[in-house]
Amino acid sequence: MDYFHGSHGPAELSGMLHDDVVFQSPVVHTPQEGKAITMMYLGAAGQTLANDTFRYVRVFDCGDKAVLEFECEMDGITVNGIDMIEWDADGLITDFKVMVRPLKGMQAVHGAMKAMLEQMKAGQG
Repeated sequence: MDYFHGSHGPAELSGMLHDDVVFQSPVVHTPQEGKAITMMYLGAAGQTLANDTFRYVRVFDCGDKAVLEFECEMDGITVNGIDMIEWDADGLITDFKVMVRPLKGMQAVHGAMKAMLEQMKAGQG
């Protein structure tokens, strides 16, 4: 499976996630467990981070694990981060961790994600 290139729609992304996937967000303290909550966070990230400036700049492919470094701009702030992904023998993602820097970038991501998640929970996203 090619996790590293192209955009993934909700149906395709859902098919890539293990039912018991663990998602670790930079904006939430505790790991989020399960496909539904992971889809919600990745959907919110797609609507906030994945603007026309988003791009992956480096990929470290380690077989059943990968680190994808990304950059984008939010509100005039350059955001730099990584997606750390691990998958099982069936090719389903079992662990997905996102880390973001610098502090101003993290604050921009936090604010945008919080607003988007609130919209999604209210059925407006």
